[in-house]
Amino acid sequence: MNARQPCLPTGWMGTAFLAAVCASCHSSPSGGGGRTAPPPSVASDASSDSSAVVALGNDESAAVRSWNFDDTADGASPNGFSFGRTGEGREGKWVARTEAGAPSGAKVLAQVDADGTDYRFPVAWANEPVLRDLDLRVRCKPVSGKVDQACGLVFRLRDANNYYLTRANALESNVRLYFVKDGHRQQIASWSGRVTSRAWHELHAVAKGDHIEVFWNGVKVIDLRDGTFQDAGKVGVWTKADSVTYFDDLRVEPL
Repeated sequence: MNARQPCLPTGWMGTAFLAAVCASCHSSPSGGGGRTAPPPSVASDASSDSSAVVALGNDESAAVRSWNFDDTADGASPNGFSFGRTGEGREGKWVARTEAGAPSGAKVLAQVDADGTDYRFPVAWANEPVLRDLDLRVRCKPVSGKVDQACGLVFRLRDANNYYLTRANALESNVRLYFVKDGHRQQIASWSGRVTSRAWHELHAVAKGDHIEVFWNGVKVIDLRDGTFQDAGKVGVWTKADSVTYFDDLRVEPL
């Protein structure tokens, strides 16, 4: 870096990261000072430069990724995924299952634990890639549930308590967009329309900066701006309460 260039602006990442990427910057009497600590999901030490950069934007090595779960044995959980639960109740059971009529191949990813705890949100997410701006979609089939029959997509996920969520519910006949922050779910948009139980649908989200769009079966149903989560995160799928839901063809493309 040219010594005459100004340093990168300081921000929440703190001086340790700036020292690593801006070592040759010219010191400014007004730069620096005390800063707030980074979120726990982002490393703040100088040896974790790549993680800190990803926190601001897409993983530069990311390419289009897709999962159809056909290489996972029946009853097993897919490799490369992590699992958790927002709220209360059991954490959920995510397994591959052979399903006649699956959108691709023979198998699907199924959440099969029907614990009816109302504020219970099982989540399964891919460990890679880490993205902010993305085009994310999945085929989903609400199979059963007396409390809920929900299928959802999560993105910019930090952990099981912090993420964006769009979900469809066959019992409520709606598609909604939420943010989940520190385990608390906040609705930010909703659309009412046909969501059929025991049928395959496509749920699709596009996020770029603070602009979020949601599509249901190819039709845009939500379009708004929200700045709750501006950093990169992981992607995955989600259910609620006693929902037994099948997922197939999870696909994400960096933008």
